[in-house]
Parts: sequence; C-alpha cells; structure tokens
Amino acid sequence: MSGKLKIGIVGAGIWGENHARIYQAHPGAEVVAICDMQAAKARDMAGRLGIDAWYSDYHELIAKSGCDAVAIVTPDFAHADIAVAAARGGKHMLIEKPLATTRDDVARMTDAIASAGVRAMVDLHNRWSPPFNTAKQLLDSGEIGDPYSAYFRLSDTKWVATDLLPWAAKSSILWFLGSHSLDTLRWFFSAEVERVYSVSRKGLLDDLGVDTTDIYLTTLEFAGGGVAQMENGWIMPNGHPNVNDIKFNLQATKGSVAVDATNHNLIQCYTDDSVSVPDVLVKNSIFGEPRGFAFESIRSFVDCLLSGDEFKVTLADAAKGSLALLAVMESAAKREPVEVSYL
Repeated sequence: MSGKLKIGIVGAGIWGENHARIYQAHPGAEVVAICDMQAAKARDMAGRLGIDAWYSDYHELIAKSGCDAVAIVTPDFAHADIAVAAARGGKHMLIEKPLATTRDDVARMTDAIASAGVRAMVDLHNRWSPPFNTAKQLLDSGEIGDPYSAYFRLSDTKWVATDLLPWAAKSSILWFLGSHSLDTLRWFFSAEVERVYSVSRKGLLDDLGVDTTDIYLTTLEFAGGGVAQMENGWIMPNGHPNVNDIKFNLQATKGSVAVDATNHNLIQCYTDDSVSVPDVLVKNSIFGEPRGFAFESIRSFVDCLLSGDEFKVTLADAAKGSLALLAVMESAAKREPVEVSYL
C-alpha cells in the first residue's frame, strides 16, 4: 500500500477519539471520517479534531468517505454488521475486542473478510504490554522452559460497569476483559483451549442497576496439557488506586515469571484526600502525543497494513478466543466442564 492510509472510524466514544488521535499522530495515516449513530457525537468529534467528514450511518462512511480502512470502535455486540459491510465494501479493518459475541457473528465476519480478500485485526492489545511482552520473550528464549500452568486475574472497578459503559448490561466482563486474558494465555501456551470449567456469581451489580454477571472464575485446559486459572470481575471497590487489577503468574518447567501491573510502584501520587497510581503503561501522553501499550497495538495495525507484514494478532486468534469465551459462559451456566467447539 502506497501513500497515507485513509481511515474511517465508526464509534465516536472515548476510545474512538483515542483511535483518531493515534492515527493523526502517525506519519503514515490520516483520519478522513467519523461515524456515530448519534449524529451530534460524530459532528462534535469531527469538529474538535479537524476531521472533514462525519456520518451517522456507517454504510455512508464506507461508500462515500474514500477510506482504505475502517476502525470499528463500537460496543462489542455491534461489531458484526459493520465488519461485514466493511468487507463487502473492500475495506480493511481494525476491530476493537472481542471480534464478536455470538458464534454466528464470528462465522459470518470471518467468512465475509475471507471472501472479500481484505485484512482484519482485532485490538487485543495485551501482547504489547511491556511486562507481558517481556515475560513472553523470557519464555520464547527457553530461559524458563516450557509453559506448565498459569494464573491471570484481570478485573475492573465497579465504576467501569456502572458509569463508563452505558451498555455494560448488554455485555459481559468476559468480553470486556476476559478477551484480553484468554488471548494472553493462548499466546503464552501457544496452544488452543480444549476444555473449560467456569463458575460465576451475580448480584452486586444488579443491586446497582446493571444486569450483568459480577465475576467469573475459570479453569482452562490447553492442547498439550497446559492448565490455567482465569479470574475476571468488575466489582472491585471504586477506591482502588487503579481501575484495573492485573496479576499474572506463569509456572514453566525451568522457572516462573510473575507480573503485578496493578500497583507497579513506578509512580504514586499522594494528597490529603487520596493515593493514586497514575497510568504510565496503558494510555498516557508524552509531549502531547498518545503513548502506551494500548495505543501501540493501534499503531501496529497501520504499520502492518502499510508494510504488508502479518498482524501480531491474527483474525484466527481473535475468532478462536471468542469461541472459547462462549464455552466459558456455557460452562458457568451449566456448572459443568464444556469442550470448546471451533469453526
């Protein structure tokens, strides 16, 4: 691909604006249009960021904006129709995680993308996280041997479900954070999840007016014998110094590695009223430009489209992750182990 990559963004929320700012800071990309079903949001973001075109219908953006690629930054359950339309319009795409939330959507998205011959990546950005990427390098070097077992807690405060995401009741902590957990574990074990056993609990968020499951505790069995425990919830107290609780431990055959990305102690801020841990990993700014591992994955999408290199997260990775999470939900509902069924 020659020249600048022209990108249209569907979804004018907080993360859609992050996408726009990252593309605008990239020398090989430009944002040509914003779309949101709430026209005022699309118009306001376009005006604020100096973007020429805005739409309230993604079909119009695909047909009229002249974009080469579409960034799909909508609630997770709304990805499929947009992705299928983008594929049929000949547009490459970056899809926010997860790929999709139903088996039928996974199938029709992957079919449409393959039939159109376009490229697609899902923004499972934990592979760019410095501590996790470093841990994977230690594993790949052979220094700690082969992966044997793992534990990964990735949870959020209640605020995420009650205030940040107006659509939390239509989603799940498994889609919002479990997608990252599962992708990271698949990456470390270099294997597919064969069987899952999960239990869940519900009630705290119900009492706060959000009808969604509070927490999942899941055992994963991988091809080749690896086992992992995965914990995902969004009921941590809002006074927690970090919106995320991130704890990871990998036991390998010759050693182990541990990550605590919650209280990283790189920087803390104290006032008379509070203690906080400023975010210097996920999404911060350096000299006015967006930096952080969750931004590097988006930059990588542009880089790989321009260079022709393979994406660091393949479409198959994302599809298999979504299908494994569906098995986790089924297991939690049945209170029994479930075999993962792939396409």
